[in-house]
Amino acid sequence: MPKRVLQGVVVSDKQDKTIVVKVERRFTHPVLKKTVRRSKNYHAHDEANAAKVGDMVQIEESRPISKLKTWKLVDQAGPTDGPGGVLSAVADVVTGTVGAALGLVKSVITPGDTEKRT
Repeated sequence: MPKRVLQGVVVSDKQDKTIVVKVERRFTHPVLKKTVRRSKNYHAHDEANAAKVGDMVQIEESRPISKLKTWKLVDQAGPTDGPGGVLSAVADVVTGTVGAALGLVKSVITPGDTEKRT
């Protein structure tokens, strides 16, 4: 029987050689016929302590390593958000550069400016 491989996001890397990965699954509700999201946390073995919080990783089923760890880190895809991604756009909105976040304006108007720029 092949080993299961799951993909998720690292939510904790505080333990030594252990990461906690949140895996989200989607399914159609049997009565409501709507898409429902459910998530579950898996403890996985990370021998090199390579994965960091926010990284997209793949974990594979393995023999029990400890009470909670029955998964191993297989592949690390890196951070889930890069330049120009959703999180950086949210950061732009928080810092006040809404136009830059949306990519609509070339310059940003600060509260001290009186003339309008496009």
